[in-house]
Amino acid sequence: MIVQNISEEGRTDMTFSCPTNQVARAEAAMNAAKERGEINFHDLISDTNVAKVSIVGIGMRSHAGVAARMFQALRDENINIKVITTSEIKVSVLIDRKYMELAVQALHDA
Repeated sequence: MIVQNISEEGRTDMTFSCPTNQVARAEAAMNAAKERGEINFHDLISDTNVAKVSIVGIGMRSHAGVAARMFQALRDENINIKVITTSEIKVSVLIDRKYMELAVQALHDA
């Protein structure tokens, strides 16, 4: 999951996910690239208390409203979406880890 958007002061906010056991490695790689002058960033913020939940299926290309049903199911359970990414066959959301099982069950039921 990689998301980019324009932020304040002409900087670009980038959010990406990786397995929790790879967070320290990703942080080290980002800091090393910054030290080498390959990239520049103001803040590096890590959050291991999130989970990525996805709905996947080739039929999403031809069935309108699938993402809306996903968002409604999560809303009905008061689950806040932190990040959303989409493709032709997948919608992924980043949510608080404590709601992961509830989100999966709600989406399955929907």
